[in-house]
Amino acid sequence: MKKIKIEFTVNGQKVQVFTSANRRLLDVLRDELGLTGTKEGCSVGECGACTIIMNGQAVHSCLILAPQARGAEIITVEGLAEGQTLHPLQKNFLEYGAVQCGFCIPGMLMSSYALLKKNPQPDEETIKEAIAGNLCRCTGYKQIIQAIEATAEEMQEEKG
Repeated sequence: MKKIKIEFTVNGQKVQVFTSANRRLLDVLRDELGLTGTKEGCSVGECGACTIIMNGQAVHSCLILAPQARGAEIITVEGLAEGQTLHPLQKNFLEYGAVQCGFCIPGMLMSSYALLKKNPQPDEETIKEAIAGNLCRCTGYKQIIQAIEATAEEMQEEKG
């Protein structure tokens, strides 16, 4: 199959890849760009493990064809930390015990990040809605919700 050129920005860096038009963005991120933090779970958009931010929206990268990313601004879980400094969400996921096996965590972080960018003061119900597309088999969600709430509170204190 003929390869096409796709240019987009990932975690603040402009990238250019040559790939098949029917290749999923998930595969390009993992295999072409080495961004393996984005996980493949169900491959049908049900589990949320592959969630990334694309043009400000949380999306399942297993459902996005690579050409759809042309010109897009993408953030993966690798783009949350600044160097060795964890993002407050990442710190709070660790502090509140929200990380168990870790498989769902990249997607949970990205869905949470997108929520807090849009709504820096979400209530518990809004948080639950935002992470509804992310399945976790280990934590029972309580610690994840607490970590997101704590991050929202910290963000408000910083603005305050």
